[in-house]
Amino acid sequence: MDQGGNPGGAVRSRLLAVTRPYGRAQTARSMVQLGVTFCLWAASYAAAHCMIGDWPLVGMSCAALAACFVVRLFMIQHDCGHRSFFTSSVANDRLGFWLGVITMTPYHCWRRFHAQHHAHSGNLDQRGVGDILTLTRREYEALSPARQRWYRIYRNPVVMLLIGPPLLFVLRQRTTYKVPQAWRLERRSVHLTNLALVAGLLPLALLPEPWQALGLHLAMMSMAAIAGVWLFYVQHQFSEAYWEHAPRWESWRASMHGASYYRLPAPLRWLTANIGLHHIHHLDARIPNYRLFECFTRHPEFAEPPTLGIRDSLRCVRLRLWDEEQQRMVPFPAGGA
Repeated sequence: MDQGGNPGGAVRSRLLAVTRPYGRAQTARSMVQLGVTFCLWAASYAAAHCMIGDWPLVGMSCAALAACFVVRLFMIQHDCGHRSFFTSSVANDRLGFWLGVITMTPYHCWRRFHAQHHAHSGNLDQRGVGDILTLTRREYEALSPARQRWYRIYRNPVVMLLIGPPLLFVLRQRTTYKVPQAWRLERRSVHLTNLALVAGLLPLALLPEPWQALGLHLAMMSMAAIAGVWLFYVQHQFSEAYWEHAPRWESWRASMHGASYYRLPAPLRWLTANIGLHHIHHLDARIPNYRLFECFTRHPEFAEPPTLGIRDSLRCVRLRLWDEEQQRMVPFPAGGA
């Protein structure tokens, strides 16, 4: 571990001293970001419902645009979960809950799982909580053929990046499956979000084609879920990622080497609320999304971590295992899927 004054801890402290000035929310800026994003989502969502009956392609295009703004609203919810969007914890939690109704993501439940992801990212002895399951090559080769097939199905890009995300956001997050009984606040968050979601979707029943309207909503959410999971996937599942066993694991390395800088064009950077600067976010989650790029451009040390462009990121879908000898993510051995 990199605590207790060892060299890793000193590096982390030095980097946090650089990020500290950026780690306070600016309320007016947060409110403008929230207002603009919510209005753009509401307008494109309403347009989708108005157009889908007479102009299906236009309606679906509006739904796709609305999905982009759902992703951005989720990133604001993500900031709330880190208590970085407002200076008030209460304000963060209240906004986070209602954004969770739009994104179909129970806020308090997601927040706790995500905190565990931040605490253990890249730690080979703390896998499986809030993460994409990643086996080492030795672990995979030690599995029975049946379990290898299961893992190959799980890591298949069609399953993981196209089928899985809608199932996770639309269905899995409606349940308390794998939420410990002792997590009372988190389990209550699931139920309250579901009630609010049902109440919010009831007006769709008043539309001329209610099932069409519900299908459009689910299509929007499916597109947003796929985009969101892709962002999470590519920022931790690249070839030069960082994985280490607990005695040698260092949190600053997990941030600066285990989370990528996903270099996106300015419009996509805006839509994704700078989440591509994932290495800085993992180093200091107190920084609001709208200050990440400012921190990045003013401090050259943050240009050093692994950088992926869009074309580079597409090659990451082949990487399924962590090879401890090579210290890199690798595809399945020859003969694998």
